Amino acid sequence: VQLQASGGGLVRPGASLTLSCTGSGRTFDFATWAWFRQTPGKEREFVAAINWTGRDITYADSVKGRFTISRDSDKNTLYLQMNALNSEDTAVYYCASPEEYGGDVSFRPDDYEYWGQGTLVTVSS
Repeated sequence: VQLQASGGGLVRPGASLTLSCTGSGRTFDFATWAWFRQTPGKEREFVAAINWTGRDITYADSVKGRFTISRDSDKNTLYLQMNALNSEDTAVYYCASPEEYGGDVSFRPDDYEYWGQGTLVTVSS
């Protein structure tokens, strides 16, 4: 099982960016997906999660109203639309999915067995 994240880059404050994460090696039709982020010296931080039906979506307070998580089950792909980016959003962003199908969304990194390699988002003027 592999998760491949992409879409990171260098953007100015206030800009938008969309991250993608494509899974392979298994079906993700019934899997929860999540995005986390991490900066040097800090623990991995929950950003957003979406359950397998797409009806249960949760965001960290720091990104609520600015970020949108979505999924395309036909493409085994997860997205994170990020708007109104600021310097505090600078981080390596990781996609993740648990081994168990049909689970609830979780804030805890330990609940996710499959991880992408990370994609760097830098917000700077």
